[in-house]
Amino acid sequence: MLNVIAAGAMLLSTLGGVPAPGTHIVEPPDDMTISVVSANGSGCPQGSAVVEVSPDNKAFTVSYSKFVAEVGPQSGALDYRKQCQIALNVLIPSGYTYGIARADYRGYARLEEGATASETAFYYFQGMSKTGVSKYQFSGFMDDSWQVTDEIEVEAITWLPCGSSRYLNINTELKVNRGWSNKSTTSFITMDSSDLNLDTIYRVAWKQCPF
Repeated sequence: MLNVIAAGAMLLSTLGGVPAPGTHIVEPPDDMTISVVSANGSGCPQGSAVVEVSPDNKAFTVSYSKFVAEVGPQSGALDYRKQCQIALNVLIPSGYTYGIARADYRGYARLEEGATASETAFYYFQGMSKTGVSKYQFSGFMDDSWQVTDEIEVEAITWLPCGSSRYLNINTELKVNRGWSNKSTTSFITMDSSDLNLDTIYRVAWKQCPF
């Protein structure tokens, strides 16, 4: 059973990229390709993050295979916090621009009574200000799948500047706090698609240039 913990973005700030009044979202062009330029961080060792574009070019999925934060008797001192920054090279047809309109984050958590966890995310185009930061909290006892959604109003979407070529950077973090839970137990949170068939989906909005 999928446990929907939170819906809607808790955006702390949204900077830059606001389109001019009167512009309109258009249907996606026929061709968009995405490749991973780099993936850095304890949550995404080399080869553990995979990107796939949806057939309709309206979304892309980032799947992680080793994104797990945990605390417990056998956990390392730094395992309570895992983070990942992915740089994506998004190739789009001439005359179009795009922005992230919605992000769905999914994973699994097993938290003992008294333990807590959090998922934090933001994204930005190379050389530009980052989007608002979204952060979601989870509390034990919990032993279930989770999903959270950030939705961004059209007026607040950060758009790739027309005619430019910049990497899209995605930053995510998972963190677990033992709290007052029993020290002999283990609590964890994952964003891990290989074992649990869960992933992160970013939905794309399109505009024609110039705007």
